Amino acid sequence: MATLDLPELETLTVELLDGDVAALRMNRPERMNSQTVKMFTEYGTAARALRDSGLRALILTGAGEQAFCAGFDLDEIEVITRMGVREFVKFVETATGGIQAIRHLPFPVIAAVHGAATGGGMALALAADIRLVAPTAKFSAAFVKVGLSIGELGTSYNLSRLVGPGRAAEIGYTGRLVGSEEAVRIGLANRMVPAERLFDEAVATARLIATNSPGGVRMSKRAIQRNQEITSYAAALELENRGQALLTRTEDMSEALAAFKEKRAPQFTGR
Repeated sequence: MATLDLPELETLTVELLDGDVAALRMNRPERMNSQTVKMFTEYGTAARALRDSGLRALILTGAGEQAFCAGFDLDEIEVITRMGVREFVKFVETATGGIQAIRHLPFPVIAAVHGAATGGGMALALAADIRLVAPTAKFSAAFVKVGLSIGELGTSYNLSRLVGPGRAAEIGYTGRLVGSEEAVRIGLANRMVPAERLFDEAVATARLIATNSPGGVRMSKRAIQRNQEITSYAAALELENRGQALLTRTEDMSEALAAFKEKRAPQFTGR
């Protein structure tokens, strides 16, 4: 059973949906959930608190009907332009660290995307393991529109691995919108869901994940993420073999085998 012990958050909300699944929402609907310096800090704060909570899955979404997250709030852009170099580097490290902390959560993260997911909002969606989209979803790596590059908040890394370097280049160089149907077709999103069912489908996916062994799911996520970061097939096999060897020593694997033989559902404990 998960337990949440979160500090007070201003730009995000966290809701425990049941014993194993929670939702993290960007909570600035009046500004299309656009990001601020404070929000980037709170990504890291929330992720650190959630990391050891016992959750089995997290749903990442935006409050309100308009948007998942419309990127950095341009009303705060002057804050950035007034920063000196060292101050800006510190801000960027905080921003990237917050999104990285969400990406590196040990359990699966499911982004439920409706409306705009642009700039930093797209980067946040890319940090999730699974992306479900409503028909209204629109992605854009819009950094070039404000004089920046796609080399921002992990976008160049994650996008090129999802859709390939050619598609990532075209999306990044033009800054154009990618609609929900195209996002599914090119692998940017997993599947499209009617808007009224988007959150419920994300919850259903999270609960389906939670029926499996916690250790098996966590080790699967680790293998997928780490194997994106290495180029050696032999190193990938070493990582996989070590993970499988550890999992064979768990109580959950013994329970799964017993349940299979007895034709019943396994009762996983995470031990």
